[in-house]
Amino acid sequence: MLCCRPDSLLGSRAVSSQSSSQEAGEQTTRMAHSLNEWLWQHEFWLPPGITWEDMKESEDIHYPKPRDLLLSIPFALILVVIRCVFERAIALPLSAKLGVKDKLRPKAQPISILETFYTVNCKNPKEGELISLAKQCDLPVRKVERWFRRRRNTDRPSLSKKFCEACWRFAFYIVSFFTGLAVLYDKPWLWDHRECWTGYPQQPLQPSLFWYYMLELSFYCSLVFTLPFDVKRKDFKEQIVHHAATIFLISFSYCANYIRIGTLVMVIHDASDCFLEPTKIFNYMKWKKTCDSLFMIFSAVFLISRLVIFPYTVLYNTYYYSMEIFQPFFGYYFVNALLITLQLLHIFWSCLIIHMVYKFMLQGTMEKDMRSETEESDVDEERENMMEKEKNGIAHFSNVTSSNYIQRNGSEPLNNRAYLTNGHVKER
Repeated sequence: MLCCRPDSLLGSRAVSSQSSSQEAGEQTTRMAHSLNEWLWQHEFWLPPGITWEDMKESEDIHYPKPRDLLLSIPFALILVVIRCVFERAIALPLSAKLGVKDKLRPKAQPISILETFYTVNCKNPKEGELISLAKQCDLPVRKVERWFRRRRNTDRPSLSKKFCEACWRFAFYIVSFFTGLAVLYDKPWLWDHRECWTGYPQQPLQPSLFWYYMLELSFYCSLVFTLPFDVKRKDFKEQIVHHAATIFLISFSYCANYIRIGTLVMVIHDASDCFLEPTKIFNYMKWKKTCDSLFMIFSAVFLISRLVIFPYTVLYNTYYYSMEIFQPFFGYYFVNALLITLQLLHIFWSCLIIHMVYKFMLQGTMEKDMRSETEESDVDEERENMMEKEKNGIAHFSNVTSSNYIQRNGSEPLNNRAYLTNGHVKER
């Protein structure tokens, strides 16, 4: 006996499923709309007495809209593609011509037990774990320790990769800095900081400011996209905080129409970065004198721009000058919190730079980048090689002196003689 399901039953279930999915979609849309309305209440982001209705657009006047920020995502992906092409077609061949050579690293032997422990558990095992792994592999502890050291060095970025990354950032910071100067040189708030608040928030968005914002925001979004593949330094966590604070600051300043103060922040940051990246490039090229000179210039520009100009031009401006026009509100506290977060990071990096300058003045040359991890082979492998060479040298020196003594005196080597307890030699 055949059992079949009526078409009407199938159709009703399909309609029911379709209607339920539509209801879920509508509910999600309502929730998103409610969240959007709550998030963008004018009481949060605008000074007291001003609403979003006061910022209506016309054919000649345009104001920033939050939806404009979505353009930064495709622009960021375009920058990632441009970066890949730039590094492969320009930076990498340039590194070869300038003599940037990757250091030959001894590879770790394929040992499944150690490889599993390295990928699953820990890359830098403790002494007890090394002993346990040595017993499992039936190897000396020193060889297991050497395996992990070589394996860690394999994961470290090569010199050419660092060179290519520095070249890309240098190219962008140069373009971004001079773009900022070209956009702002005729703007009144660049010279008179109180102009940042004249007529706020009814300050129309100019096309040049819009594209300058999109350029900067897209770049930092692209850095987030490539963060897992970029060179990881000791201040990796601080870099994440910096990127997040920068993206939030650029986005919020755009949405709340803090365009004028935001452009000042971006230009100030790009000024010192234009000297940081070429310092790295010449360091990778082993041009020590040029690297040292650029490092001192970078240190001066960084400390002046981040510890003097930024607090006065931006922090003092947003904290005091803005209060001459309107009363404090949530957006005022929020933007100042983000700016203070950036300033704390400036202080952190300034301490590292001052320490490096102090070392430079004592030693006469710049030490390695404190943010970069030194390859362990530079210390441990070479130390072991030196110890082995010293042992081989002592043995070779002993053999040479013995043979020379025989040739000169015609006597037997010392190992063919018998020694008495009083130190005299007895001939056999």
